[in-house]
Amino acid sequence: MKLLLFIGLILIAAGGYVVFRGLNYTSQRSVLKLGEFEASLEEKRAVPAWAGAIAIAGGLALVVAGTRRRG
Repeated sequence: MKLLLFIGLILIAAGGYVVFRGLNYTSQRSVLKLGEFEASLEEKRAVPAWAGAIAIAGGLALVVAGTRRRG
């Protein structure tokens, strides 16, 4: 049960970071390639805030499941 609690806390922290601070990632793709010449495009994209909210909700569910006692 402590594993669920630990994973839930990690998800809550990661989701809070995404919601409040924002998280960006870059993707690079090749646009044009002619022999030795290659043109590439690098795009910055943001992780949507709703993904962080879902991580927080899932983390809370895991924390609740991890703290319940078996009867």
